[in-house]
Amino acid sequence: MAHTVVLHIGAMKSGTSYIQRNLGANREVLAEQGFLFPGKGWRQQVLGVLDVLGQTRDGEVVPGSPGAWQRLTDEIAAFDGTAVISMEFLGPTPVPDIERVVASLAPAEVKVVMTVRDLGRNIPAMWQEGLKNGTSWGWTEYLRDIESPGDEESVHAKKFWRHMNFPFIARKWARIVGQDSFTLVTVPHPGADPRLLWERFCSVVGLDPGPFDTSGKSNASLGAPSALVLRALNESLPEGFPLARYQKVVKHSLAKKGMTDRSELEQPIGFEDDWVTRRSAKHIEKLTKLGLTVVGDLEELRPVPQKGVDPAKVPVEDQLEAAVAALSYLVRMWPTP
Repeated sequence: MAHTVVLHIGAMKSGTSYIQRNLGANREVLAEQGFLFPGKGWRQQVLGVLDVLGQTRDGEVVPGSPGAWQRLTDEIAAFDGTAVISMEFLGPTPVPDIERVVASLAPAEVKVVMTVRDLGRNIPAMWQEGLKNGTSWGWTEYLRDIESPGDEESVHAKKFWRHMNFPFIARKWARIVGQDSFTLVTVPHPGADPRLLWERFCSVVGLDPGPFDTSGKSNASLGAPSALVLRALNESLPEGFPLARYQKVVKHSLAKKGMTDRSELEQPIGFEDDWVTRRSAKHIEKLTKLGLTVVGDLEELRPVPQKGVDPAKVPVEDQLEAAVAALSYLVRMWPTP
């Protein structure tokens, strides 16, 4: 049995894809250092977490998820070293499920790493993430809902704060695994060395970051015009549109490839608001009071202005250009009969 299991629990939009890619693409390097990233691919960890948390999609069990957590734990049980599981769905898990996850990994010691990034960058990133998963939530409506959720909080606002309430998530996990087994890693502000987050993560886990190839493609954001085109596309699709088809054609092909290829040609989403600064200050205060081990600096959670354009002010001509580019991509990528 692995003597230690590291759970990287997110939060969402905190460099998780970057860390997961580095782990998945360097399995031989991990093995040489006595580490295991279980599953034939990261998808197996996604299925495993869905399985152990009992999560479904649209009320349906996700194919491949039944028994997936047991398969991961069987692989961990056969390994002598440290295993790493990285899945951001773990972050907002209710306490009873956290206890069950930790218990299922016994007798291994469980250590938890939570990466966090400032809300100033996460707010536009989470809006885009929602669009890539089929929502048609307008930018102005989105900002209004997450700023002042109120008693009639929207479903989307609930989801946002379920993943972005860093102090609440950290407190739950630290209470279950013990404060000495919980580490918070902050994402550096823009302009820092691209490998710094990886080096911070490795310092917590006990890896030597040097031999790892971290040159894979980054998880690029959408430009503001393409984000608006994607929103309009989602709004036009009929209710009950097949999820599997949406994910294959829209999410994984158009949104994550075709549209992100234009990110350098389009203006990014600009964002800055006083309420975000105030909310971030409260997060920093609460996290400080928890007395957690922090790698990085909690001051990196203070947002910096995001240069770009307000999506509500993107010219129609720019949206049309982005829409034509999206159509061109789909035509070029469509399978030849």
